[in-house]
Amino acid sequence: MMASSNSGSAAAQSKRSFGQVLRSYFYWTYSRGSFHYDIMVSLILLFIFITPQLWDYGAKPIPIAASSHPFQVVPNGRGVIITVQASDVTVPAGASNRQVKKLLRKAIEPVTGDDVYIEHWETARDAQGNLTWKVWAHR
Repeated sequence: MMASSNSGSAAAQSKRSFGQVLRSYFYWTYSRGSFHYDIMVSLILLFIFITPQLWDYGAKPIPIAASSHPFQVVPNGRGVIITVQASDVTVPAGASNRQVKKLLRKAIEPVTGDDVYIEHWETARDAQGNLTWKVWAHR
């Protein structure tokens, strides 16, 4: 009599409905190393490795505007002096100091990164006679 009740309960557990199996997956009730546990882990790994190929998450690097001329960077005490060709920085006529500072900061960002403070700047001429910006900056 005892043997038939044990085999009856084993048969009842093996004949669970699809909804009960899904509920057990959702609540993660299977013990480690069991067949269903391995299925759950495999599904998670498939999701992690396959979905980036199928879905576009929009994660793309921010394009950095390249300058057409090289920068000259000279150390100066607590910061640097960066020489930028004036043709690489388009400053409108009558621009305020704040606008000029913002444009210069954006121009030197590929060299200094975005965490930089511009102390002051001035225009100058290089050895070839081209107009340049000299920017004193530090972190």
